Amino acid sequence: MKISAELSAFQGRIDYQFKQPELLVRAVTHSSKSSPTREDNQRLEFLGDRVLGLVMSEALLSRDKGASEGQLAPRFNALVRKEACADVAKDIDLGAVLKLGRSEQMSGGRRKQALLGDAMEAVIAAVYLDADFETAKALVLRLWGNRIDTVESDARDPKTALQEWAQARKQTPPSYVELARSGPDHAPVFTISVTLQSGESEEATAASKRQAQQAAAKALLDRLT
Repeated sequence: MKISAELSAFQGRIDYQFKQPELLVRAVTHSSKSSPTREDNQRLEFLGDRVLGLVMSEALLSRDKGASEGQLAPRFNALVRKEACADVAKDIDLGAVLKLGRSEQMSGGRRKQALLGDAMEAVIAAVYLDADFETAKALVLRLWGNRIDTVESDARDPKTALQEWAQARKQTPPSYVELARSGPDHAPVFTISVTLQSGESEEATAASKRQAQQAAAKALLDRLT
């Protein structure tokens, strides 16, 4: 199977040449572009998530042999969650080679965190199927790079950390309120506030509600601690 110049360049960026290039094509095909003759990347995403999880579990265990499960779990979550996968996808410009339907292209799909994260997992699965686990492992370790060594010892996401902070002080969970939404439909911007039972609050603006909530929680945590 002959692949496009863009996908050939992408293979260079990830330093892996596919023996079965159809796997790479499937890995970058979003469901909006699928057809009876063109399979999308959803099944590969499912597999890639599991391969990534195993690679990160092994890597964390080998790097910190004295860490407890309670210490490893938040680090693991920080490395495998969709935001982390999307960040790696941006590093290798995966968005440039995504195969998207017209509606997704028009709505900025090449920059969407969820699409990039899913496609990154699908690429991992494609390498695993094209070669073997060790090759996929090498790819993941290479692309994640020093993220694994620098992941915070306490890598809980800010929303979880803020909720635990409040609960430790016998407060109800923090409340989040959407203050504003601006920008076009394909690239909205949200402003979210977070408030504790004791009255402290912060707000933040981001390209998704989740990101804005996390940013607001982090800002409040930073002020409180």
